[in-house]
Amino acid sequence: MATFDETIRSFVSRAASDAPTPGGGSVAALVAALGASMTSMVGNLTQGAKFSEVEPEMKAIVAQMEAAITSAERLLEADMLTFDRYMSALKLPKDTEEQKAIRAKSLQEATENATEVPTNLAQLCLDALQASKTIAKTANKNVISDLGIAAFLLEAAAQSALLTVDINLPGLKNIQLRTTYQEKRDQIESSIISLRDEIVTTVRERLA
Repeated sequence: MATFDETIRSFVSRAASDAPTPGGGSVAALVAALGASMTSMVGNLTQGAKFSEVEPEMKAIVAQMEAAITSAERLLEADMLTFDRYMSALKLPKDTEEQKAIRAKSLQEATENATEVPTNLAQLCLDALQASKTIAKTANKNVISDLGIAAFLLEAAAQSALLTVDINLPGLKNIQLRTTYQEKRDQIESSIISLRDEIVTTVRERLA
């Protein structure tokens, strides 16, 4: 059964147990999906005759968030898979030089995947935050607080994903690749903080 098909109770129970998965990366992916769902809800509730001028934009946002939720589900599963592959690589024999070389190559491939997945999740959150910002001033005021909640959730998911990137970066032997990921994670972090602030500021202004 796919993780997304579990009950909330089952997922939380597994995450709280001594099982290594689902771990922080998977939890971050779930939070990202919840954040995107809040933006989608706001978009869905900003439609109809009263919002006819912005309805096309809202429908586009809803479609984008639906795609983001699907991607978050895929990344949740990918996070668990990459962890399992890394642990499998660690257990490879290292008695001979050939075995050591195979093990080292497998560990590097697993580390690259374990860095790529949370980077992609953080980028997903950034894209969702950018979309949320575009409707902050025009969304239905009755549910504008939910857009603020979306911003907090998406930033939290992104920051969590970036911590997963941080723990894997030192394991990348390819210096150029490590630098590329480092630069991307820094750019994403800077952007998500400013976007979160912009959205929440607009939300609070509209609540006042």
